[in-house]
Amino acid sequence: MPSIVFSAQPCCAFDDAITRTTEALKAQGFGIISDIDVSATLKAKLGVDRPPYRILGACAPGYALKALDFDPHIGALLPCNVVVREDAARQQIVVDFMNPTSVLGLIDKPEVHAVAKEVCEKLMKVRDALAQAA
Repeated sequence: MPSIVFSAQPCCAFDDAITRTTEALKAQGFGIISDIDVSATLKAKLGVDRPPYRILGACAPGYALKALDFDPHIGALLPCNVVVREDAARQQIVVDFMNPTSVLGLIDKPEVHAVAKEVCEKLMKVRDALAQAA
């Protein structure tokens, strides 16, 4: 089974990585439909300080529609999560992309696997754009 994530390490500050990631996703047809600030939530709910960590819910509506048409249960596996986090141990920003071929591989339908492959290729272009901007 393929890895559940693939990553980029852009050489920039956290907030800049959020902006660059969002712009690179948009260039590939994705929009951000959710933005979860995990660090702020842990601080507010548990009083725990953690390095910056945000989960961006990325969606390419055309692909989501195709996947949902093939299997309505796929909604439980959407959107494509993109994590922007600070790796304090290595003192760098990391962007982790959910691997759609791994996640949607749970669905036993070749049509879904084809959609997952296309989405994965687009997300890899985002990863590559972030790596080149480093």
